[in-house]
Amino acid sequence: MREIRIRGNESGQRLDKFLAKYMGLAPKSFFYKMMRKKNITLNGKKAQGNEQLKNGDVVKLFLSDETIEKFTEKQSAVKRGTFKKEKLDILYEDEQVLLLNKPAGMLSQKAKPSDWSLVEYLTAYMLDSGQITEEDLKTFRPSVCNRLDRNTSGIVAAGKTLAALQELSQMFRERTVRKYYLCLVHGTVTGERRIKGILTKDEKTNRVTVVRDGSGEASLSADIPGETTSAERLFGEGHFIETKYRALQSAKDVTLLEVHLITGKTHQIRAHLASEGHPIIGDYKYGIRTVNDRFQKKYGLASQLLHSYRLCFPECDGKLTALSGKEIKAPVPELFRKICKDSGVM
Repeated sequence: MREIRIRGNESGQRLDKFLAKYMGLAPKSFFYKMMRKKNITLNGKKAQGNEQLKNGDVVKLFLSDETIEKFTEKQSAVKRGTFKKEKLDILYEDEQVLLLNKPAGMLSQKAKPSDWSLVEYLTAYMLDSGQITEEDLKTFRPSVCNRLDRNTSGIVAAGKTLAALQELSQMFRERTVRKYYLCLVHGTVTGERRIKGILTKDEKTNRVTVVRDGSGEASLSADIPGETTSAERLFGEGHFIETKYRALQSAKDVTLLEVHLITGKTHQIRAHLASEGHPIIGDYKYGIRTVNDRFQKKYGLASQLLHSYRLCFPECDGKLTALSGKEIKAPVPELFRKICKDSGVM
């Protein structure tokens, strides 16, 4: 028999969801069968599986160790003493969340099983600092709430507890967190613009296409965070996107922009600016090869000059009270700053 006492990171979810994490290889039918036979109980009583777990609840598994191990997924290499050391650039941390400055070249999340991403480095950091145990990883894993492209640097928000992860993820889904980027683009840009369009993605090439907005329905946007726009309803498979930018400084044939990402879709800033005739310097997927080659040869630039430098949080309560109204900034990477200074825009 194995006894599991529910703690903070397991509470707030259904019993059957918890069991599916604890024994990830078992079919759902197995859990319901074991609950009917009272081989799995909750607080000493027969369970249905739809019960909401609370802190301090006791789940008992009247199963052999062999059965439990058979249905337990093998953990990844993120274990104390076996993980890769990677010093994280922590911008903000409390008991619930971490805000990290991701360098260009690092994945936000795994693309394939063998990858090491920011999630693995975050997990390793929490293991090493004693904030989580290997046993905890059976039912909860810290994770990121927003993703940046591998070669985009800047702020990534992560939840250290289940409740914080859920609340933070909801904020990003509902667009109540304001996200600002810095980027160096080709060409001269002045003033500020709010641009809209329809984005479609080719899964085979991992490339998106932006159709610039016209008039009527496609020009409408949601002023209420999280509200579906008439353009989104109209275009179905395509995604309505909206990006706001303002020129900070221009010199020669480049401009430093501050971009407010209103919607957040795959490659949105990169493709949207390229569709306006102002691709980001260093972006070989959507940019101008001859321009990028010039910067690569002179500076060894290997990634697009796009940096998520500022997050502004709304008034909030619950697990995220400490973030209420805060503005978090991430320093501009050294190479990005040097290129901007040499170009006369910083």
